[in-house]
Amino acid sequence: MINWSRHTNTSLAVHQLHSQGVIAYPTEAVWGLGCDPYSYSAVVKMLTLKSRPERKGVILIACDWQQFAPFTEGLTAAQMARLQQPSDKPTTWLIPHNGAAPDWIVGEHDTLAVRVTSHPLASSLCQLFGGPIVSTSANPQGLPEATNSLKVRSYFGRRVDAIASGNIGSASAPSEIRHLLNGEVVRKG
Repeated sequence: MINWSRHTNTSLAVHQLHSQGVIAYPTEAVWGLGCDPYSYSAVVKMLTLKSRPERKGVILIACDWQQFAPFTEGLTAAQMARLQQPSDKPTTWLIPHNGAAPDWIVGEHDTLAVRVTSHPLASSLCQLFGGPIVSTSANPQGLPEATNSLKVRSYFGRRVDAIASGNIGSASAPSEIRHLLNGEVVRKG
């Protein structure tokens, strides 16, 4: 049983990721909910917490582009260079879905949303987990994004398996979302 009187450490959060759990953790601008993208039951649990339909798809975050290698297979060198260009704000890229990601991750889309996170704790979670994790804002659909762990607890209580200790980054808004192929901004960051 998790001690909810304090935040959990990173290793417990990673253990929950490996155990098909849902975790909450700080990101660049808001708190996120995450899980193993290959665990359908974990993704369904997370989507249920948010009241978010599966058809909308979710974002994956990683500590580096190498963790996205199965999903970026088929991209040109120029497209990979564009993905890897430094940015002054968190940027989520919509890349062509090459079939490597589960359908419950891409939803009804023909693209996959990916971001290499610059947040130290979120990056550490991906590194310790050994691959990308789901990253969606920690809020029920239609309510404001959580910007601290107290708000996460008020939204989800003990239905989240672990809350990783930490603070959000300095970004003023959730990540910008851009199409890789045409550069179109889907959501300003």
